[in-house]
Amino acid sequence: MVFGLFRRRSRDAEHKVYCEIVAQARQPVFYTDFLVPDTIDGRFDLIVMHAVLYFRRMRGEGAKVAEFTQDVFDLFFQDMDASLREMGVSDTRVPKKVKVMGEAFYGRADVYIPAIDNGDPEELAAALGRNIYPDNPEQLAQKRLAYYALEAAKTLAEQPTAALMDGNLTWPDPNAFATLKV
Repeated sequence: MVFGLFRRRSRDAEHKVYCEIVAQARQPVFYTDFLVPDTIDGRFDLIVMHAVLYFRRMRGEGAKVAEFTQDVFDLFFQDMDASLREMGVSDTRVPKKVKVMGEAFYGRADVYIPAIDNGDPEELAAALGRNIYPDNPEQLAQKRLAYYALEAAKTLAEQPTAALMDGNLTWPDPNAFATLKV
């Protein structure tokens, strides 16, 4: 079966992981109680935050996991590309916009990951504020979101890598943080 070597492998597991990340980021509580702007930018930023949490958890797990997470990352940006086209962005502008989104992703990862690694809710809240609430800072919501993200990092760390590659992601309940006294 030489031709089997050239078949495109299924990306069902990667797609499931990406869908789980997006589903968590679209929880209504984030847009109501956490006051994340229910805009294209607000939704993008919340997906990025959850994706960063997932990719942070999966780092250092070996070549097979790195390849898998790269496929999830690629799906993320294929989805962003498709979304821009659906919104009517011209074919010539889509690559430029996707490039800006990629730079935004890496910029956010560069500030979120150290704050998460340090377990620093103040540092993380400040970073979330600059990115998610740039026009209307929401100090309390930012802190609650930071505590949620730190708990999400802990929850993901406790899950087996194999389960996380199968798309069986467990996230903390954001409702538990929506009224947190901080």
